[in-house]
Amino acid sequence: MKTKQRISGKEKIKKTISHNDVEIPIDFGSNAVTGIHVSIVEKLRQYYGLEQKPIKVNEPYQMLGEVDEELKQILGIDVDGLYPYKTIFGFTNENWKEWVTPWNQLVLVPGDFVTKTEGDTVYIYPQGDNSVSPSGKMPSGSYFFDSIIRQEPIDESTLNAEDNLEEFVPIAQDELEYYRREAQALSQSDRAVMANFGGTGLGDIALVPGPFLKHPMGIRDITEWYISTVTRQDYLHEIFSRQIDVAIENYGKIYDVVGDIPQVVFLCGTDFGSQNSAFCSPETFESLYAPYYKSMTDWIHQNTSWKVFKHSCGAVDQFMEQFIRVGFDIINPVQCSAAGMDPQHLKDSYGQRITFWGGGVDTQKTLPFGTPKQVREEVLQRCEVFSKGGGFVFNAIHNLQARTPVENVVAMIDAVHEFRGIKG
Repeated sequence: MKTKQRISGKEKIKKTISHNDVEIPIDFGSNAVTGIHVSIVEKLRQYYGLEQKPIKVNEPYQMLGEVDEELKQILGIDVDGLYPYKTIFGFTNENWKEWVTPWNQLVLVPGDFVTKTEGDTVYIYPQGDNSVSPSGKMPSGSYFFDSIIRQEPIDESTLNAEDNLEEFVPIAQDELEYYRREAQALSQSDRAVMANFGGTGLGDIALVPGPFLKHPMGIRDITEWYISTVTRQDYLHEIFSRQIDVAIENYGKIYDVVGDIPQVVFLCGTDFGSQNSAFCSPETFESLYAPYYKSMTDWIHQNTSWKVFKHSCGAVDQFMEQFIRVGFDIINPVQCSAAGMDPQHLKDSYGQRITFWGGGVDTQKTLPFGTPKQVREEVLQRCEVFSKGGGFVFNAIHNLQARTPVENVVAMIDAVHEFRGIKG
């Protein structure tokens, strides 16, 4: 009997993005939109009989847990994450300390993870500085933080794009050294590397409020930002134009230290779709966003071997041709429960021109509320549709949320491996 030759994660990702048939790669935990809530990481370790220990919270905004080497091996994960130098609250992942969550889980958090509790709400401070106003809050019954809007009243006569550019600065040497060190460490693995460098999110609504800034200026209210995409487009053009100039210059410096170790780079997490509609028209996308996306993807494709990962939730079928045209190689999370996002339609229409990174199971209904049998059936169906001709990396639709039954998560993983066996 012939032994099936093992294919490395690097090779799987390379082949599937090139739209070649290959064993489906799996990603959980390589970035902030393919992660696992820290409570579920702990339950998975319990289920698989691994040593019980406090889990590191490596993305505190959504309270995502580190998927360590032991769990990666069990889950069959093919992608490692090169995480950003700083978290969304503006501090580095170092000097770990214990912290007990509101749901009574002992976890490890970075040293500058500084909070206070008032009533039933936990507040967290930007850059760990409790001399300023908190920038995030975790209300009673929640399992992650929400941004606190700290915008001053807008005076149209003094509105200055410079205020919305304070976070987009030339990369510092310590950050470059961090990326050099992390990339070299990850190069020793046979998994693919997903890089998360930051600075390229054009109006990513999670970043607009500036939860990492002590005194955010400019337009930092989410409602005002969306209004601005209609009423202040000149202002946003100035922000985006200057932002990508810095971003491209930074990418050049980063490439000098990491080279082609990353196979994929997370470019932007701006959402263009809601459950049933879109946040803007295709015409607005074409005029306000497309030129800046294309400038960045052109630079990446001309100067590196990196493939470009774009995250957008919601009903984005009407933008797919534009996503492809501006140079996105990968779309995530493939929200099949949204309007117009039927898996077969997506695969038939775009499957040979873009890679679907996600869409493997519905995280709104099936995974949290279905039975293990229903989870298995949906996963097998999605794998059958999306995997034909390559162009598919298995992940759920966005992060695995708290309170998801661990039996369903295990059924999801088992089903992917079952499909691999059937098609192997």
